[in-house]
Amino acid sequence: MIKQNQRVLNTILIIIDVVVYVISFLIAWYLKFESGIFEPQLHFTFRTYVQTLLFTLPALLIIEYIFELYTPQRRKYLHQEIVNITKSNIALYILIISVLYIIKKIHISRALIILLIIINIILSSIERGAVRVFLRSIRTQGYNRKYVLVIGGGRLGREYLKAIEKNKYLGYSPIGVLDDNEKRQGKKIINTEIIGRISDLEQILVRYRADEAIIALPLQAYPKLKNIIETCEKAGVKTLVIPDYIRYMPAKPYFDEIEELPLLNTRYVPLDHAGKKIMKRIFDIIVSTIALILLAPIMLFFMIAIKINSPGPAIFKQERVGFHRKKFIMYKFRTMKTQSQEQSDEQWTTKDDDRRTKIGEFLRKTSLDELPQLINVIKGDMSIIGPRPERPYFVEQFKGKIPKYMIKHHVRPGLTGWAQVNGWRGDTSIKERIKHDIYYIENWSFMFDIRILFLTILRGFVNKNAY
Repeated sequence: MIKQNQRVLNTILIIIDVVVYVISFLIAWYLKFESGIFEPQLHFTFRTYVQTLLFTLPALLIIEYIFELYTPQRRKYLHQEIVNITKSNIALYILIISVLYIIKKIHISRALIILLIIINIILSSIERGAVRVFLRSIRTQGYNRKYVLVIGGGRLGREYLKAIEKNKYLGYSPIGVLDDNEKRQGKKIINTEIIGRISDLEQILVRYRADEAIIALPLQAYPKLKNIIETCEKAGVKTLVIPDYIRYMPAKPYFDEIEELPLLNTRYVPLDHAGKKIMKRIFDIIVSTIALILLAPIMLFFMIAIKINSPGPAIFKQERVGFHRKKFIMYKFRTMKTQSQEQSDEQWTTKDDDRRTKIGEFLRKTSLDELPQLINVIKGDMSIIGPRPERPYFVEQFKGKIPKYMIKHHVRPGLTGWAQVNGWRGDTSIKERIKHDIYYIENWSFMFDIRILFLTILRGFVNKNAY
């Protein structure tokens, strides 16, 4: 019944999405060519634009499906849905521009396409919000609800019942709790009655209509899991387990598998996904190549200035620890007087460090000494965005003192990162830096990288903590 309802809802959503897209196109057309706000410059007829742009409609629906906009949204927040709507439309824009470039339709108005995308994001977000309001309304009237049986009245059961009580709009109705604790028998837990023991499960499922059974048992009760799941499946009731061991995990865990053997991964790293890893690598190569071409004259100027200012090489090479804890040689403009390997590897730069050269002081303060690392990005040692790499000597020092320090090596190190744009760079707290690095690693997305890149540009390269 629930699956059938979801199929009906998805069909309705697809129809509404199509209507919204057409309306967005008509509004974009009016604003561009009829309103007088823009210069018309009409090279094609309305019919040609319809034929050219409406072919993207099936592509949009496929992209929205990929971004899980036609999967159940009951447990997701509206802002998560809006983020996926935005991602879908940006992906559509990239697709349209790419296709137009390939087929050489240079006179199709790019302004019209941008207006179409912006308006569709706004209207689609309003549409999905309205759908949620409608569903919330009918759920309060007893329709489109899910009836759940909670197995376990301890800590996990209480937390679950509190959550659905707090978020009534989700449409979950508890029919009761099963628990074996003698002291809890005949009592209520968060306004929900204990209607029996776990051994009564089969009879309870026959007596009550349950859509889902929520297993909220402590670790010591896990031997009962097999029998509970088999009983629920026999009755055709979907079973969900709230794993008690999650509280022992240091981060957001997720399930992986090998040969159908489930593996619980204790840390979610989006860049473990091959497609996302490839996307980030392509982005790195494109950005670093363009940056090297544009900045080549400036870099040449600095190299000459460094050579004139003090004897020694213009490029300073230093060993750093990178992706998967592998060591690599990182490039920087030399900002110090020529020194021994031990001094460069094992000494921090201090505020009044007399090893700095005059040009070096400026380069460090503005972070321009990092520009040669664009070569490291092209080589694959580094990424544009990521945690900053550290020298092996200090990695050995920090990994025993700073909890979770080594997690930063789960991804490629970067020229700039989430910690850096939040001010945690130079002579600042290592703990705070690692905290921000881990947040980036676990919450990576392409748009997050773009955000960090823009913040790096907007907040400038000057660092008061850089010596």
